Amino acid sequence: MELEIRKTGAARYPRLDTILMIEDFIKENDGEYKKKQLWDNLPKKMMYQTFSIALDYLLVSGKISVDTEGKIGWIFYPKEANERLKNAHLIWRPKK
Repeated sequence: MELEIRKTGAARYPRLDTILMIEDFIKENDGEYKKKQLWDNLPKKMMYQTFSIALDYLLVSGKISVDTEGKIGWIFYPKEANERLKNAHLIWRPKK
């Protein structure tokens, strides 16, 4: 999936603190809200366009996923993934 942003200047790009706030809110409410509900319940209000760009970034970077119902969940757990990869019976082999 490719992040597509129009170059018309109409988009408002999210600041780092905004993206971190969205990340924290999704972690706390993992899989509870759909996109519009998530935007309505954020602790800090922002333009929907800005929110959409931040969500697209999180989706493309592999930090969130959207299930079949449209609910957004947090999937980025690097510490747990590294611990599971250390197990002898779980071996990751790159494609050749």
